Order: sequence, then C-alpha cells, then structure tokens
Amino acid sequence: MDRNNYFQQITDIKDIIEKNTKFKALSGLSAILAGIYALIGVVIAKLIINRSESIIYLELKNLKFSSQLYKIILIALLVFICSLITGIYFSEKNAKKNNSKLWTPVAKRVFLNFSIPMLIGAIFCISVILKGYIDLISPICLLFYGLSLLNISYFTFSETKILGYSILFVGCLALFFSGFGLYLWALGFGVFHIVYGIYIHIKYEK
Repeated sequence: MDRNNYFQQITDIKDIIEKNTKFKALSGLSAILAGIYALIGVVIAKLIINRSESIIYLELKNLKFSSQLYKIILIALLVFICSLITGIYFSEKNAKKNNSKLWTPVAKRVFLNFSIPMLIGAIFCISVILKGYIDLISPICLLFYGLSLLNISYFTFSETKILGYSILFVGCLALFFSGFGLYLWALGFGVFHIVYGIYIHIKYEK
C-alpha cells in the first residue's frame, strides 16, 4: 500500500470518528455575541440599581424582593434567551456550511449534557431567591454554567473545557466576594465568552 494512501486512510478514519463523536457546529461568533449581550445586561442592571456606592461594588443581597430584583432577573433571562437563539442560528449556519445537519446524535448528547446541570442550577437559583439569599445568585449561575460547559467539552472543542474551568474559578470567587457578584458575572459570562468566541472563530471558522 502506498504510504500517502495509508496516511490518507488514517486521516479519513479520524474524520469519521470525530464527525460521530464531536459537535463542531458551535459558532465563535455566537459566543462573542453572547458575551456582548451579557455585558449589555450588566450595564442595564447597574443603571436600574442606580446605587450611590462605588461602581466597583455592588451588594445584590440588599435588593431582596424589590422591583429592581425582578427587573434584573428578567434581564438575565432575556440575555440567556437571546444567547440561546443566537447560538442555534449560527450553529445551524455552520452545519449547513459543512453539509451536515444540526440535530445529530452528537448534538442531542451535547444538549442533554448541557441542559441537566443548567436545569438543576435554575431550580437551585429559584430556591435561594425564595429564601432571600440573593447574593448567591451570581455564584450559582456561574458554577452551574461552568459545570455544563465541562459536561459538553468532551463532545465539542477542547477549548470549551478551558472556558468551563475559567467560569468555575470566577464562580468560586463570587462565593467569597458577594459584593462583586455582578462584576464577576460580567467577567465570566461577558469577557470570557468574547475571548473564547474570538479564539474559536479564528482557529476553526476562518
């Protein structure tokens, strides 16, 4: 057998295995936009709170069950929904560009592995809100989102694992520095997403 043909067959087999085990329709552009949505959400939340303290310091636990809190929760939901819609749209475009379908068995595994920690995290968030532990919202969101990313990192880009660990680290910081919860949220969901998205776009989509 010709040596070049041998290596070509090895490459083809590797591509087939990755196609059946890796979900590579994720879009760097959607991650960038998700990060921008998160930063916009933080700015709007800050304007709603309109506190007199230093812009660096924000103590969410002081909000309790005010109308401000409900508005901030609504903003967070809108950011999540917009990010989800954007992610699906760009992922579908990537799938079409690669002549493949979006809703593959691998995509279903990604969806399942991402959704379960997020669902548990949402239930946990509702519980702490009802009990008045408002300052725990930020770390809970960051921690469960980081776990979700780690869960799907085995089925997609390896860089997703780095993003997951980074957001988990920020979530742990938020546990001990509750006064900076909103800004750590901006760092994790905003800045890290933008950096990750730019890297993925340059490495895999250009």
